[in-house]
Amino acid sequence: MKTFENKVAAITGAGSGMGRSLALELASQHCELALSDVNESALEETVRLASPTGVRITSKKVDVADREQVCAWASDVVRDHGRVNLIFNNAGVSLASTVEGVSYEDMEWIVGINFWGVVYGTKAFLPHLKASGDGHIVNMSSLFGLMSAPAGSAYNATKFAVRGFTEALRQELELANLPVSATSVHPGGIKTNIVRWGRRDASVRAIGLDETQPFDEIEKRFMTTADRAAQIILRAVRNNKRRVLVGTDAVIIDKLVRMFPAGYQWIIVSLSRLRLRLSGGKQRMADSP
Repeated sequence: MKTFENKVAAITGAGSGMGRSLALELASQHCELALSDVNESALEETVRLASPTGVRITSKKVDVADREQVCAWASDVVRDHGRVNLIFNNAGVSLASTVEGVSYEDMEWIVGINFWGVVYGTKAFLPHLKASGDGHIVNMSSLFGLMSAPAGSAYNATKFAVRGFTEALRQELELANLPVSATSVHPGGIKTNIVRWGRRDASVRAIGLDETQPFDEIEKRFMTTADRAAQIILRAVRNNKRRVLVGTDAVIIDKLVRMFPAGYQWIIVSLSRLRLRLSGGKQRMADSP
């Protein structure tokens, strides 16, 4: 897919962050939009911001963890736009907790959105992408789909799952000679509200972290704007990349894990202990992007 002009893109989590930035960038390139989010007021704001471009835009409140809602939305998109060429399975949430302390309810919540939401979006839209003759699936993994970190077991699990799912999907699409491709996206720290709207559990205190750390302090560490992330992702789609790293931090961590596929864990533990000592025993929490 060398151009987005006259294509139709469906985007989950389009009410804010990278979802909104993807929508605005695609609209500026004359791509029709089918947008979804659980936050209707935020979704309406994205529609308002994209409307001056003059492209056709539809929107719908969709909970990506609900398979029936996702399937119904996919059918609506084809009915309203006549076709669909791209699905960006972008919706996601964060959760900070230890393995011992995480509740089953929180685990099911994050898996439902971060992993099943990707599965539902992929399977619901794939037949329509095939029918378009020129389709692409973009699934949002993370820097933490390449490496794991303490307090991020649930988040890590979902993002590793998205990576494996998407890489297998890409190979199957190629073996079947289908007119559809797939890209796994691995953002580092992106300036979005994912941490602000995520969940943080007091169990992280057991490993020296602080679940009450102000969001502004956490977000200071994030290196890349959502607009820049959208540009990187869309360039990767045009170049049909299998995997895209978003942000300098993602590039650095990817190299670290390649060099020390098991040893990076020791490095993280050592650095975490050092930070804890330097802070006098009160290490601030480093939430997942």
